[in-house]
Amino acid sequence: MTPAPFRFDTLGDGHDRAAFCCGDNALDAYFRTQATQDIRRRIANCFVVVETATSQVAAYYTLSAASIPLVDLPPDEAKRLPRYPTLPAVRIGRLAVDRRFQRRGLGELMIMNAVHRTIQDAAAAFALLADAKNDRAAAFYRRYGFRPIVSKPRTLFLPLATAQKTLLQKTGQ
Repeated sequence: MTPAPFRFDTLGDGHDRAAFCCGDNALDAYFRTQATQDIRRRIANCFVVVETATSQVAAYYTLSAASIPLVDLPPDEAKRLPRYPTLPAVRIGRLAVDRRFQRRGLGELMIMNAVHRTIQDAAAAFALLADAKNDRAAAFYRRYGFRPIVSKPRTLFLPLATAQKTLLQKTGQ
């Protein structure tokens, strides 16, 4: 059996971050200098996609706790939910793919991994949130079923119940 070309890890000391370059200076700088501080302070968790053959970090994303005000959801979504002022969520704070590994489906793979991690977590969450840096990033998330928050069109959400159904369909379960 051939080993998978990529694996997921929690960011650790053994991962070389210096060579990572996605083309966005803010995302590159965060990964190189800030990510481990956020992990230590329990602000965010960082997960990396590693190329198995070379051990190079191909991509990363972060997850952190968040909430969504009920009034910020589209009316068709809000009407099916309890009338709590806010709903629990998990935020994909940053998501980036190194230029050398772009256009290989790693973005989709990371979203699926984030959904899986969030569903398996002990804390309940209604949705995944994503903050899109620009319209291109927002379009990327919309392709996977994310919908914009009413008051913030570049903050998108994906109900985990919807994500779980999609994930099961993609994996044939």
